[in-house]
Amino acid sequence: MNRKRRGERSLAEESEFRAQKSVDDHADSGYPGPMHTLPSPSTMYRALLSRDTSYDGVFWVGVRTTGIFCRPTCTAKKPQRKNVEFFATAQQALHAGYRPCKRCRPMDGVDRAPAWVKRILDKVERAPTGRITDADLRSWSIDPARARRYFKEHYGMTFQAYHRARRMGAALAAVRQGQGIDAVGLRHGFESSSGFRDAFERVFGCAPGNSRETKCLLARWLDTPLGGMVAVADDQGLFLLEFVDRRGLETQIRALRRRLACTILPGDNGHLAGIAEELSQYFEGNLTRFTIPLVLPGTPFQLDVWKRLTAIPFGATRSYSDLAEQIGCSGGQRAVGRANGENRIAILIPCHRVVRSDGTLCGYGGGLWRKKWLLDHERGVRAATLPAKSGYSV
Repeated sequence: MNRKRRGERSLAEESEFRAQKSVDDHADSGYPGPMHTLPSPSTMYRALLSRDTSYDGVFWVGVRTTGIFCRPTCTAKKPQRKNVEFFATAQQALHAGYRPCKRCRPMDGVDRAPAWVKRILDKVERAPTGRITDADLRSWSIDPARARRYFKEHYGMTFQAYHRARRMGAALAAVRQGQGIDAVGLRHGFESSSGFRDAFERVFGCAPGNSRETKCLLARWLDTPLGGMVAVADDQGLFLLEFVDRRGLETQIRALRRRLACTILPGDNGHLAGIAEELSQYFEGNLTRFTIPLVLPGTPFQLDVWKRLTAIPFGATRSYSDLAEQIGCSGGQRAVGRANGENRIAILIPCHRVVRSDGTLCGYGGGLWRKKWLLDHERGVRAATLPAKSGYSV
C-alpha cells in the first residue's frame, strides 16, 4: 500500500485497518466451558431432598436405578443417597450414560446465551452497519472484557471482530445489489472510500467492484442438548453442521474454504433459521425427516457413501460392511469409514447410525457418548411413534 493512500484514511479507519483480521471460520472448542467446583455431596443431597432452587444450574444429579439425570429441583420421588451421583454440567451426566428426565427437562436452557449476549446480538442485527464501542457496552452495563471472552469462546473471535464481520457481510450484500461503492462504505461506518476498500479486500480478497463472483457463506452457532453446533450455509443450502468441539472441525472448514474459494462470516439466512428450528424439533422427538437442502462438495465415492447413509431408516443402524456391499465395494469397509468420517453434516447425514458388524459402537467425530445418545433418542422416538421408513434424500 502506498503512503498516500494510507494517509487518506482517518485515525478511526487506520485503527480499523490494523485491527481487522481474517475472520475465524469456526467457533473454537470452548465447549462445555470452564471447570466447575461442586459443593460437598452431603450439601448437594440435602439440596436435592429440599428441592432448593438456589442450586438449580449448580449441579445435576444422576439416578443409578433409573439411568435418568435431573435438576436438583425435580419433583420426582427422591432416590436414596447410595443411588445418586452428582455432575457439574448436564453434558457430564450425558457422557456418563444418563438420559434427561422428561419431567424436569434438565437440558432446557443449558449453555443458552445469557440475556446480555442476546441483547448486544440484537443490537448488532438491528444495525449491522453501525459501530458498537467499549463505551457503548459499558453504558449498557456490559463489561467489554467479559464480552471479548464470551465471543472468543463461543464464536472463535472477539465481539468487535464479530461485529466487523457482520458489517462487512452486509456491505458485500449491498455492493452485490448494485449500490454505489462509496455510498456503501459511508453507510457502513467508513469515513473514506480507501478505508472501506482496504477493509473489504482484507476480508474478501478482492476489491468491492470485483466482488460479484465472491462466494460468501454464513455461519451460525446453534444450541442443542448435546452441546454447541456450528452451521454454515448460503442461499443454496447447508454446507456444514458439526459439533463445535469435534476434533478436526477446523480442518473441515479450511478444506471447505479452499475447495469453494469462499469466505465464511457470522450471519443468518433462511436455511440457517430453518435448520435451527428443525434440529429443535428433532431433539424434542417431533421430527424424523429433515427438509433443509444440502450442498455436498465431494468425490463421487463420498457422495455415494453419504447417499447410502441418508437411506438408513430413522432409529436403525447399518454396518460398514453393509454399506460397502451396497455400493459394490465388498471389502471396502476402510474406504467407507474414511468417507463416513469426512461427512461435514452431522445428524442430517446420519453417520451416527453406522456401527460395527457385531452391533457395537465405533468411532464418531462428535464422541461416542453423543453417538449413543443419538441412537437411543431415535430408537425411543421410533418405538413411541412407529414412524414409516424415513431418512434424508441427497
